[in-house]
Amino acid sequence: MGGERALVAAEEAPFAAVIVSIPYAYARKFGTVLIDASEGRIAVGFREGGDPRALLEVRRVLGRPFDVEIVDAARFDALLSERYAMDGEAAAMAAGSLGLGDGLDLIASDIPTAEDLLDSADDAPAIRLINGIIADAARQGVSDIHVEPYESGLVVRMRMDGVLKETLRMPAHVAPVLVSRIKVMARLDIAERRVPQDGRIGLTLGGKALDVRVSTLPSRGGERVVLRILDRETAAIGLDVLGMDEATLKLFFDALSEPNGIILVTGPTGSGKTTTLYAGLRELNDGRRNILTVEDPVEYAVDGVGQTQVNAKVGLTFAAGLRAILRQDPDVVMVGEIRDRETAEIAVQASLTGHLVLSTVHTNDSVGAITRMRDMKIEPFLLASTLRAVIAQRLVRRLCPDCRRPVQATTAVASLLGFDPGTIVYEPVGCPSCDGTGFKGRIGVFEAIRVDETIRRLINDGGDEAIIARHAFLHAPNLGSAARRLVRGGFTTPEEAVRVSRSDPDG
Repeated sequence: MGGERALVAAEEAPFAAVIVSIPYAYARKFGTVLIDASEGRIAVGFREGGDPRALLEVRRVLGRPFDVEIVDAARFDALLSERYAMDGEAAAMAAGSLGLGDGLDLIASDIPTAEDLLDSADDAPAIRLINGIIADAARQGVSDIHVEPYESGLVVRMRMDGVLKETLRMPAHVAPVLVSRIKVMARLDIAERRVPQDGRIGLTLGGKALDVRVSTLPSRGGERVVLRILDRETAAIGLDVLGMDEATLKLFFDALSEPNGIILVTGPTGSGKTTTLYAGLRELNDGRRNILTVEDPVEYAVDGVGQTQVNAKVGLTFAAGLRAILRQDPDVVMVGEIRDRETAEIAVQASLTGHLVLSTVHTNDSVGAITRMRDMKIEPFLLASTLRAVIAQRLVRRLCPDCRRPVQATTAVASLLGFDPGTIVYEPVGCPSCDGTGFKGRIGVFEAIRVDETIRRLINDGGDEAIIARHAFLHAPNLGSAARRLVRGGFTTPEEAVRVSRSDPDG
């Protein structure tokens, strides 16, 4: 009877259910992974050098014959990670099962955290659900997961390519179970529901290291949770893959080669500022420099770089941390953000005493960073002598190259972007490669100011933003111009360019 039930399951169950019938731990240890289960055919991948006897156990579990494909170690690892990252259907299956038990309110208090996200022997529905949600998000390249409880139910939304999309909707009673499980994983106080909490979860997904930053916030319907997924491989991104044009890339390289001074990266939250700074640090991290950072929080661990995390509860602010690391004989200092006068003054003094300082400022454009530093009461002559470069950036959605469609720009679009009527632009269509969205990934839009003698004099004399911008972008693109170039090249849509250049008076 057991064999007949397995046979029926293999023939009728969805692909995700057939995959999880072979436990992840077994698949990883013995080198077996399900490749295909469609149209009555089952194909199992077998890692080179594995013990063929493992296939006998797979045959017993599946209850029917299958084809075997020998795969090398690299492809096996990729298949393992891809197959066991539960898709939306599998996560929904786990979500549905949450309504079946009455004792689930206590489930999160005694759950051990698995070493590998996919390698959990405990099949409790709440654990399977949150593991499936995070694994599915990581597989799709999601940056944030929003768990939002309302009186009518629990909504899970994911931000992919900068856009939030609802992926799950569950009964309201599921919320406390799911939130408690997340708080246990992040080592937060599950009994405290009245104040916001922040934590971190270190996970691996099929051998791939992930950091998940957790933030909870009390709300009327319960505790809202946002999980930011940080792929540690992002810290290894080089300057050449950021999307900068040659002129901007050369400007950034030249500024990084300076022995001292301040380099600022500006833009709104989520525009990729930290990724740009880490790419710059990676360029400088050659073993001959002492590189120290003070961040809030430390997003990516980088070998060879001393990283300190801000902790306001014990008085370790950006200013205090920066003051302390200057006594550690640094050559390069990175400050996560300059947000107050004290931090700005210490950064300026550090650059005057022979240090190269990299930091971010929240402004709309590169010229605005100069005004922001002035607003923090930095003397114009000090700012003029220490500032080396300012880079402003945005992220726009990249059109899927497999399904984008050329069209003639309408009169309104052409007028808005300064194109000739009838100019060929591209619009999204949607295909299996991009999950029907028409977009695949994001690309950076940059503008950069290199502080030359003219700009130095303008800063020193208190010149306004318009005068500085007129000189800075005389022969270089600003954000609006850079976005329009991407539209002409077919990388993004006119709508995305307009969103970036809304505040651009020349746009």
